[in-house]
Amino acid sequence: MVKYTELGKAAAVPIGTEVQPCTAPYDPRFPNQNQTRYCFTSYVDFQRCKKRHGEDYEACKYFKKVYNAMCPNAWIEKWNDQIDNGTFQVDI
Repeated sequence: MVKYTELGKAAAVPIGTEVQPCTAPYDPRFPNQNQTRYCFTSYVDFQRCKKRHGEDYEACKYFKKVYNAMCPNAWIEKWNDQIDNGTFQVDI
């Protein structure tokens, strides 16, 4: 069995180890099947939290976990580039 680490690289897991899938919890603000807004809102919330408290703050870790689970990697890379260039569409 293979377990993916935080960086997306596979790591071996001993056979017999129970692995629980981990994804974003249900949020009643986003009841629809399309979870695009949940993804984007979590990304923006993480950036604002990181700016105010730092990346190691517990709430920031939660937002990061959610957007990493919900958003395609290409979107995250694009948004990170936009933040670096100062062209992101939301004021953080």
